[in-house]
Amino acid sequence: MSKILPIIGIAILSFVFYGVFTQATKSIKSKRVECQTKTITFEKINIDAPIKEAINSLKNGNYEIISDIEYSKYMKSNLINILSKEQSDEKLKKVLEKYISSNSEITSDKKVLINYYIYENDKEDSGKKNNDAKSYAGYLVFEFKYDNKLVYKIQTDYMNLDGNDIDDRMDCAVNSFISIN
Repeated sequence: MSKILPIIGIAILSFVFYGVFTQATKSIKSKRVECQTKTITFEKINIDAPIKEAINSLKNGNYEIISDIEYSKYMKSNLINILSKEQSDEKLKKVLEKYISSNSEITSDKKVLINYYIYENDKEDSGKKNNDAKSYAGYLVFEFKYDNKLVYKIQTDYMNLDGNDIDDRMDCAVNSFISIN
C-alpha cells in the first residue's frame, strides 16, 4: 500500500503537467476564426481597449481608413501595375459593406481608425533568412484603433502573386476583428 500512493501521486502530477502543457501549446497555435487557418496569421487583442464600442462603431459605418502599399524593391513588383492604394481602399470598403448594419445609426462621434498596409514580399531581398520567407506573395497588417487606443492588430499572408486573394485576406482581417467576444 505504501508503494501505491507515490505511484498514484506521480500519475496525477503527470496528467496535470500534460494538461497544462497541452493548453499552453494550443493557445499559441490555435486560431480563433476559421479564415485564419488559410495562411499564416498573427493577431493581438488589446483587452484593455474599448473593444465593444469599436466593433459597434464599425458596424454602424463610422470608420476612417489610412493605408499604404510597400511594393518590392529588389525584384520586379507584381503588384505595382495591378493594385494602387486607392484601388486597395475600394476593395476594403466593399468588404466592410458586408459588416455594416443597414439600420445603423451613429451613436458616437468617435470613429474606428483602420490603419492597414500591404507588403509585397521581396524575394530577392538578401535579408531573407530562409526559403520559408519566400513562400508567400506578401502580407497585410491591419490595426483597428478606437479613441486613440490600439484595439486589435492582425497580420495575414496573401499567397497569389497577382494579389487576387487580397480581398479574401482583407475580409478575414475584418471578420476576425468583428468576431472578438
